[in-house]
Amino acid sequence: MRLEDVAARAESLARSPYRPHDDDLPPELAALNYDDTQAIRVRPEATVPLGPGFSMQPFHRGGLQRRRVDILLQRAGQAPEPFGYDAGLFDLGPALKGRSYPAALGYAGFRIAHAFDTARPDNQEEFLVFLGASYFRVRGKGQIYGLSARGIAVDTGAPTGEEFPDFTTFWIGPVEGGTITVLALLEGPSLTGAYRFVVTPGDPSTLAVTAALFPRRAIAGLGLAPLTSMFIDGENGPGARGAVPFDDFRPQVHDSDGLLVQTPGDRLWRPLANGRAAPQTSAFRAAPLEGFGLLQRERRFAAYLDVQARHEDRPGLWVRPESGFGTGAVRLFEIPSREEATDNIVAAFVPEAPVEPGRRLDLAYALVTVGAEPAAAIAPPLARVVSTRVGSAERLRPSNPPSPKRRLFAIDFEGPGLPDDPKATVEVALSASAGAFVEPYTERVPQTGGWRLYAEFRPPEPMPAGDVVLRARLSHAGRVITETWDGVA
Repeated sequence: MRLEDVAARAESLARSPYRPHDDDLPPELAALNYDDTQAIRVRPEATVPLGPGFSMQPFHRGGLQRRRVDILLQRAGQAPEPFGYDAGLFDLGPALKGRSYPAALGYAGFRIAHAFDTARPDNQEEFLVFLGASYFRVRGKGQIYGLSARGIAVDTGAPTGEEFPDFTTFWIGPVEGGTITVLALLEGPSLTGAYRFVVTPGDPSTLAVTAALFPRRAIAGLGLAPLTSMFIDGENGPGARGAVPFDDFRPQVHDSDGLLVQTPGDRLWRPLANGRAAPQTSAFRAAPLEGFGLLQRERRFAAYLDVQARHEDRPGLWVRPESGFGTGAVRLFEIPSREEATDNIVAAFVPEAPVEPGRRLDLAYALVTVGAEPAAAIAPPLARVVSTRVGSAERLRPSNPPSPKRRLFAIDFEGPGLPDDPKATVEVALSASAGAFVEPYTERVPQTGGWRLYAEFRPPEPMPAGDVVLRARLSHAGRVITETWDGVA
């Protein structure tokens, strides 16, 4: 099976009205709770070998995992072979003991394992999962799962509600030279699509994604290469004005702590925020886009203190466009949340060009896992924003009478290009969409080799209803040496 074969199916489906798959889940499977669903396990001997260094296990349908996907195995030089449901592959757990189901039941998704250590080909670790709608997760060597990627996002944040197309059929394989290829058919009310994922696991893991999309209708908010994550509380608290502090023994709780957007001549870092009264959409114009990602920059256990969750080991994902993106904006959608089990962050590229029914869209991009930085996938070598802290300006700069609304931002930069001389002249570029920054001050941090910017923000009276956007970056000897920090007040 080739990508164009899947694209032909998708194009044919797009010419007809959308017909969702029948909800044929047996009642006892539909009624499964979380614990009963988790109790269903693939028998170790039922793991499916895919080729040198790779294997696959399917997910059973049940509970929230209602939708059926069809799986076909693609061996090198052979025709695709349907992988039908077989109850014997599973220990179904106490709730389903003695049950059996026909091959038509299908599966909910699958996971792929790989031997990261080539000297131990039988020691395979799960690193890639496709499960639910068009969601998938990938990790690099030494990481654990965190944020998710999606095939497509449709009308995220729109008043009419978001649409979630499904991957309905997968062709898994072949394995060639340390990579595995997965083809997928996408179906949804507003569009269909064909995807090819050429996956190379390692440090980092990389997915080369090629897609052909066939819209059934005009789509105002088509999100390309969407990423979905969780942010509850970070180094500067929830980050939103007036947010209630997160009452928890852990200093921080998040799978990602910021959005990075690369455009020609600039790289922008937006720390994530939580705790607003309503969802917030922010847009970062890119003409053209060179890359974007949701990253987990804080990599120290001491920043989280969660032994089980291991937030410090969760990956970031970097999107590197290759074709089909054009001019548009990276949109960041932040949903107020106090539940860490639920993702509340979405980032995707939304093109300016109208999405018209019947007009094929072709895309190509790479997805790269990111751990500690600097990462080779992210360029150019500017110093990074490594922390954003905010507190009362009265603490270090008291006034008479005191003004509690004055806020002091302390922004730390680390990385290449920063001067070693603490007496070096570092220029500061600051802006605020409302209110004003006053008396910025920079100093070298000898403990880290980085530089810190202190900037007092004096808010306007009255404060606007939405975010006040704040920006800062540093220059030295006539050139920009840091990312652009993009915060909110």
